[in-house]
Amino acid sequence: MTESTLSPIAEEDIGYGHLLKILVRRGFWFIGTFGVTLAASAFMAVNTKPAYESSMQLLVEPNFDEERNLPELAGSADPSRSTSRSSQTALVTQLNLMRSHEFIQDAVNLLISDYPGLTAETVKHGFKLTQVSEGKVETRIFKAVYVDTDPVKTQKVIEALQEVYLDYNLDQQEQRLTRGLAFINEQLKNARQNLQVSQDALEQFRELQNLIDPNKQAEAVTNALNRIMQEQQDVEAQYEDAEALYATLQEQLSLSPEIALTESRLSQSARYQTLLNELQQTELALAERRVVFSDTDPSVQTLFAQRQNQILLLRQEIERVLGQSQAEAVLPPEGLLNVGQMSTVDLGLVRNLAEVQANLASLEARYQSLVETEQSLREELNYFPGLIAEYDRLQPEVDIDRSVLQKLLEEKEIVSAKLARGGFNWQVVESPQLGKKVGPSAVHTLMLGGVVGIFLGGIVAFIREAIDNAVHSPEDLEKQTALPLLGSLPSVPLIATDGLSSPLRLNQTSLNAGFGLELMQQPLFREALDLIYKNIQLLGGSPKSESITITSALPGEGKSTLILGLALSAARQGRRVLVIDADLRRPSLHERLNLPNDRGLTSLLKHGPGAAKPIQLSLMDVKINVLPAGLESTDPVRLLASQRMGRLMAALKEAYDLVLLDTPPLLEVVDALQVGTFCNSTILISRLEQVTQTELRKAITQLSRLKVLGIVANGSKSKPMRYVGWIEQTPEELNHMESLNSEPAAPNAVSSRRY
Repeated sequence: MTESTLSPIAEEDIGYGHLLKILVRRGFWFIGTFGVTLAASAFMAVNTKPAYESSMQLLVEPNFDEERNLPELAGSADPSRSTSRSSQTALVTQLNLMRSHEFIQDAVNLLISDYPGLTAETVKHGFKLTQVSEGKVETRIFKAVYVDTDPVKTQKVIEALQEVYLDYNLDQQEQRLTRGLAFINEQLKNARQNLQVSQDALEQFRELQNLIDPNKQAEAVTNALNRIMQEQQDVEAQYEDAEALYATLQEQLSLSPEIALTESRLSQSARYQTLLNELQQTELALAERRVVFSDTDPSVQTLFAQRQNQILLLRQEIERVLGQSQAEAVLPPEGLLNVGQMSTVDLGLVRNLAEVQANLASLEARYQSLVETEQSLREELNYFPGLIAEYDRLQPEVDIDRSVLQKLLEEKEIVSAKLARGGFNWQVVESPQLGKKVGPSAVHTLMLGGVVGIFLGGIVAFIREAIDNAVHSPEDLEKQTALPLLGSLPSVPLIATDGLSSPLRLNQTSLNAGFGLELMQQPLFREALDLIYKNIQLLGGSPKSESITITSALPGEGKSTLILGLALSAARQGRRVLVIDADLRRPSLHERLNLPNDRGLTSLLKHGPGAAKPIQLSLMDVKINVLPAGLESTDPVRLLASQRMGRLMAALKEAYDLVLLDTPPLLEVVDALQVGTFCNSTILISRLEQVTQTELRKAITQLSRLKVLGIVANGSKSKPMRYVGWIEQTPEELNHMESLNSEPAAPNAVSSRRY
């Protein structure tokens, strides 16, 4: 079993060599397209009438534009070659006007008596009016050109157009300037009205909003807002510092601010401190007394009563200093001896804590005031965008209207001055002449046709190559499949000894009686077969006994030729070779070798050993054994799949060194696959220019579960090996060799590719 599959076409760089191969392979399409294009060019060159051209040039001097651009032209030696943007616009407008249908029709009306069939459409087709340029500079010269097959007619048409243009210029000068002045006066009136309206709107806006320039006021509010925000940041920083100090003081006191302040006030009360000292003395005396006496002792009872009175007095003092509600909330009944006894340091900390707490309250109030101010400024600032937008709309309108009015006043002065002097000045620079021949040139037409033909021929050739699905060369075949290429059988064997060569076609599979020894004796063909057989030995591992199935994708790809050639190559190396015709549907090997076919493989599979035996042949001084197919069978698949077929192949492998089996095409029937299961390996042969990539893909897919040694290319047109000895061939020998490859098939052969 092999894992070989059809591999995609390798992507390769398309070089000149590859392109040349495509053009050579598709030479018919390339040359045909080139010939048709060249013939069409020749036909056009012969049948196209000559064309004549007449022209004139007009210098157009628009005085209106020239006066306006006088400062720009002061340093120019030739003002007609240095037009400004405004004058150039006027010239382009004039050029488009001169191309209009009305002017051409006026010229046709002047020529209608001489040329009754002349129309504006025909004149417009051959007429061309352009502005002459020198380098990148557009001049004020217009060039009119007319092309026709009559040289006299071209001159008359240009003369008529010249007359029309000059008459139009004289008639339209004063009218154009007068209309321009009237238009400017009308525009002045509208401009003054627009300026008044825009100024009134701006003044009303300022009075209504009570401001002059909202942009400046918005800027002032923005600056104030920025200051407020900066001040907020400063207050926040101070507040954070005060909070940190407050937390530090509170941590040092280990008391809440309320308790710290309470104990501070009690610690500063002299009466409280006196009562607290007396209570402490009583507690000390009571403790000493209770060490000796019990609690029922009168002196102990007296001390208990004294302590209670002192506690009562102490609580009364606390209520007096702190107030009753605060005393009950802060000081519990127990532990009075430990309350209100702060040191001087603690009292200092409490004072600092009180100051920081007051500072925090002040900063918080300041921050709240800044937030309110910020909110007020933002509300005020939000009001400005609408005012600014309205102001930005009104102010530019005033500026634009004022600028338009000023510009119109300037234009009025210029046009008024030009009206007194005249408008435009047209001069004929080049008068119309008799038409000169301008084409066509037969040589140029043929050269153009040749270039187009080469281009189109290449396109057609590459399109034909792109849609072609066939395999053309052994290299293409090797790229199409992952199978190793065992070798190539030549399409045109060459026979020569002195450098001369003769073609010999190998495009048919049928040979005449005697197997065509002349063909097998050709050095090129024989060397190709020997090389294929050696590759088979190397890939097969050279076992003691080898059985190989030879098959192809389609009929007529050279299976029988290959199998007999390999048999002769192996026999020449001293191997015992048996060739079996396993095509039980359309056997042909016996016809090639003029052997009887009454008994063969069919007989052995039906009746067992002894029903038939191989026939020994002596060809080209070597001996091979051939087992014909035998009589045709109605169910060849059953015979080829039988156990007797397996036993027969096992016995033949013991008796021969090499067993070669000729089988039907893969894509037609299943026989080749069935035979391949009893053989050591399989070889696929494909004829170039005949098998397609699709067919090759299907064939290799079917062989995927068999051991495939490789593939053989048949019909290779590669350059022959120069190391092989050549023999000169006469025309008679060539005709005889051609007959070997083109002899009609035997009566029982079928020409169709399908079984």
